[in-house]
Amino acid sequence: MREAAWASAPPVRPWGWMVTMVAAGALQAASLAWPSNGQPLWWLQLLSLGVLCAAVHRAPNAKQAAWQAGLFATTWLAATFWWLFISMHTYGGLPAPLAVLAVLALAAFLGSYYAAALWLWKRWARSGWQAIITFAACWTLAELARGTLWTGFPWGAIGYAHVEGPLSVWPRWLGVYGTGLLAAALAMGLVQWRALWQRKWLLAGASLALAAVWLGAGWSQQQARRAESSEAPARQPVRVALLQGNIAQDEKFIPGSGVEQALQWYGERLLQPQADLVVAPETAIPLLPQQLPDGYWDAISAPYRQPHSTSAALIGIPLGNEVQGYSNAVVGWIPGEMPEYRYDKHHLVPFGEFIPPMFQWFVRMMNIPLGDFSRGSVGQASFMWRGERWAPNICYEDLFGEELGARFADVSKAPTVFVNVSNIGWFGDSIAVDQHLQISRMRALEFERPMLRATNTGATAVIDHRGTVQAALLPYTRDVLLAQVQGRDGVTPFARWVSHWGLWPLWLFCVAVVAWSAKQRKKI
Repeated sequence: MREAAWASAPPVRPWGWMVTMVAAGALQAASLAWPSNGQPLWWLQLLSLGVLCAAVHRAPNAKQAAWQAGLFATTWLAATFWWLFISMHTYGGLPAPLAVLAVLALAAFLGSYYAAALWLWKRWARSGWQAIITFAACWTLAELARGTLWTGFPWGAIGYAHVEGPLSVWPRWLGVYGTGLLAAALAMGLVQWRALWQRKWLLAGASLALAAVWLGAGWSQQQARRAESSEAPARQPVRVALLQGNIAQDEKFIPGSGVEQALQWYGERLLQPQADLVVAPETAIPLLPQQLPDGYWDAISAPYRQPHSTSAALIGIPLGNEVQGYSNAVVGWIPGEMPEYRYDKHHLVPFGEFIPPMFQWFVRMMNIPLGDFSRGSVGQASFMWRGERWAPNICYEDLFGEELGARFADVSKAPTVFVNVSNIGWFGDSIAVDQHLQISRMRALEFERPMLRATNTGATAVIDHRGTVQAALLPYTRDVLLAQVQGRDGVTPFARWVSHWGLWPLWLFCVAVVAWSAKQRKKI
């Protein structure tokens, strides 16, 4: 009776729930990387999503639940990637009102996935245990859709708030989306506690499920330690030098200004290698090889390509020509080996690296260079050096764990170290730097591999296989990060299943739960 009374309580006035959804959505964004220190707040993620859960639970009908979810998601997403405004307006020259409108339109479009998902939830879910698991499934379907449809833009998925905290043991099993599914279930569980309390058997079941989550977390940690201790003796650490040029983005591609700065600063560091492996960020060399000054390319590669050299290098540079097309690439040099290693970026950024169909008019309104690249293949070969298999990925490619996971299909060729080269300078002095660092930490947790990050403006860092930042440079400084890294073997459960089936197991599980919920509703 109490549950029924609460569910049928007079609805909150529209302005009331609108303000509440905006505030909760903004806090959801902040939980991914708190603005003051850049750290994720897992508990804030659960509480802010719990506010949405309470609102849609109390909503009188599916239509209002959808509006609440859409407003929450639009606010959360806009507050998460508001820095797209900087790339479009400051560096792309798009008028400020249009840049604001573009960010809001993108957030509203992606937020519509969540509105549709919770419309279904409100129509088919009841209360108690069924409401919890159905909400988690509906929410995860929206996350999966956002991360895969129309090339995918999964930036800000709720699982990234859990690179620390009690759920951080689950990425090695379930990945970021599966971890987000558990978080969504816990958030709705906070709201459904009263219904569970009235139904003792449901309360017992929920308590057992919660206990299973916590015990499973402990068991997962124990299994990870056993796997770590059973590995072959630790290999020799490799000394790395990660370069952070901090070239101003509005000058980076301008001849006589940023181009000369980049060629001089990176050239000087490459000519005098300070480690076994030197890594320069995305488009550290901002010109095609054929556009470089005579002798420059041969000069900076010489310290690495001579047979007697003891250092190797990975360099971000655009490659190609008008006939063959262009690619955003990483070139690798190993002593005495020809031809040079090459990795071509596979997952391109819409509007920045390729133009979506029917959007040429939008791109013509901006002045962003290097706007039309060709794609590399998924699962490209790793860079072999010092007994390690270094797997490059460029910029936001590390958002797509299912694509990085393709490299684990053949365990004998699986990467032992990930290397991300990025240029977040497009987004100015913003929270994007901290958010991207948490994304890389999640990939380290999923695959239990170290992640090196060499960036133009930050966050240049070394992350170990437990997702812990071992060393980092201050963002927006010009410096070299000297550190050591040890590669890792073994394959996590997540890497094993995602390498063969992609994200389909999660899709199928969530669809099955929603279908079951709909069937149960029809029986009433």
